Amino acid sequence: MQFDSGGVSIAYDDLGPRDASPVVLVHGFASNRNEMWRRLGWYGAFERKRRRLIALDCRGHGESAKPHAPEAYARDKMVGDVFALMDHLGVGRADVMGYSMGARIALACALARPERIDHLIAGGVGARMFEPPPAGHPMATAMEAADPGAIAEPMLRSFRAFADEQGEDRLALAACARGLDFALRAEALSAIRSQCLIVAGARDALAGDPQILAEAIPGARAVTLPGCDHFSAIPHALFKAAVFDFLDDVLE
Repeated sequence: MQFDSGGVSIAYDDLGPRDASPVVLVHGFASNRNEMWRRLGWYGAFERKRRRLIALDCRGHGESAKPHAPEAYARDKMVGDVFALMDHLGVGRADVMGYSMGARIALACALARPERIDHLIAGGVGARMFEPPPAGHPMATAMEAADPGAIAEPMLRSFRAFADEQGEDRLALAACARGLDFALRAEALSAIRSQCLIVAGARDALAGDPQILAEAIPGARAVTLPGCDHFSAIPHALFKAAVFDFLDDVLE
């Protein structure tokens, strides 16, 4: 399904019982709703819990429109797409779960419209969120590289390979990488009032320690997934168990 968000076509799924509590899923950079949430088992997990699941392809990704202008990916645009989708579906309040880039969007949503978010789950993020972004937009440069073999940094090379595997529009991803402005200070995050869970793999060098991020958000809880890196954490059974324990208010 598609809807219009400020002139940009956004693809989404809306599944499960309409009378159930909704959760909005926001995927990571260079991924899409089908790859991150459906293929890796999250659609099925929410279906078994009889939850209403709403998942979008962020602009520049998947089946959504792919602007090539960096300004199209400003924070207010990416956050606005989430709330525009909720408005389109007549959803006043929802739980929101994001991973990596999607986690940053979810956190920004909680700051922008706290009255519309109940539980907030941010995966694949941690202490490194408080570090300044690298100079020169290396992710954008990696997406634009004519020869992926020339990308020296292993993490950037893995993101480029993943984008190629998914058949994503690399120029749109480069614009997204340049336009994203999700630097968040600990002082700002202290204003979040949603119930919040931070999850990251113990070997996730891209995220860092989730506990340090959780300490910046009042009442937030952190879970570290043993043995997991940034990518292997996503489908892990312990990640799913932590999320559903949190949503059921039984996470210790």
